[in-house]
Amino acid sequence: MPQRQGSIRLFRFLGVEVFLHWSWFLVAVFEIQARAGRYSSILWNVLEYLALFAIVLTHEYGHALACRQVGGRANQIVLWPLGGVAYVDPPQRPGATLWSIAAGPLVNVVLLPFFFVLTVVATSANWQQSNPNLHNFLFAVMYIDAVLLVFNILPIYPLDGGQILRSLLWFVIGKARSLTVATVLGLVGIAGLFLFAIRSSSVWIGIMAVFLVLNCWAGLKHSLHLSRLAKLPHRAGYHCPWCQAEPPQGRFWICPGCRNIVDLFESHGACSYCGKVAANVSCIECAHSSPIHDWVIPEKIAVTGL
Repeated sequence: MPQRQGSIRLFRFLGVEVFLHWSWFLVAVFEIQARAGRYSSILWNVLEYLALFAIVLTHEYGHALACRQVGGRANQIVLWPLGGVAYVDPPQRPGATLWSIAAGPLVNVVLLPFFFVLTVVATSANWQQSNPNLHNFLFAVMYIDAVLLVFNILPIYPLDGGQILRSLLWFVIGKARSLTVATVLGLVGIAGLFLFAIRSSSVWIGIMAVFLVLNCWAGLKHSLHLSRLAKLPHRAGYHCPWCQAEPPQGRFWICPGCRNIVDLFESHGACSYCGKVAANVSCIECAHSSPIHDWVIPEKIAVTGL
C-alpha cells in the first residue's frame, strides 16, 4: 500500500491529513496528453483529471469519517495514480468494519444521481451544440464516478467489494475464516482481471491487477496466521484493549531490554530473563500496542442488596 514516503502533504481537513504521491503528477501529464483531442482546449482535460482527483478524495473521506463514527481511528489519506487509500483502523467488530468500508462506495452512489441530473440538464439545454466542452466534461465526470463505483464494489480483496464481502462473512464464520474466503475468492477474481487486461491490452488494468494480487496474497497469509493463533491456548484474565482478543500462551514477544523472546503475560509484563517491564505490549492479532495494565480484565464484583 502507498505510504507517506515520497508523498507531498496537501492539507488537513476534518482531522485527516491528505497526502499526494509524487508519481501522481507523472501519470497526470500522461493521461491529460493522451485525451487531449477530446476538448478544444487542454484546460478541460486538466479539469477532468482534477474532477477524478476530487471524486477519489471524497470517496476516501467517506471511509475515514465512517470509521470515526464507529469509534475507530482514521487520520491519513494518501492519493496516488492507482486511486486513493484511507488508512482506517475501525474497532475489530464486523459491523464497524463493514460500515467503515461500505461508506466509500456509498459516496459514489450519492454523487451519481447529482451528476446524472447535470447531464440531463446539459442535454436538454442543447449544450452539445452550444457548449460542447462543458457537455463532454459533465458526461465524463458522471462516467468517472460510475466506473469507480463499479470497479470498487467488485468482490475482489482488497477492493471495497472484497472487504465488504469479508465483513459480511465475519458475522457468520468468524474473523479468520472470513478473511481466508475473501482472499481466495479475490485471487480468483484477480486472475479474471489479468485475462481482461490481456484481452483489452490495458496496461493500467494489468498494473492494478499486480497491485491487487500482492495485497490479496498478504491478506491470505494474515488469515492463515489468525487461524493458527485461534488454535493456541489463550491466557485468561487478559484481552487486547482494542480488538478484545485474548493473548496466546507462549513466547511471542521480544523483551525491550535483553531482546530475548518471552511471554510478557507470564509475569504481568516483566521479562523472565532480565526483569525489565515492557512499557507497551503489542497484540499478536491486531498489532496495536497498549500498556500491560490496560490488558487486564476487571474482575466482576457481585453486589447484593438487602
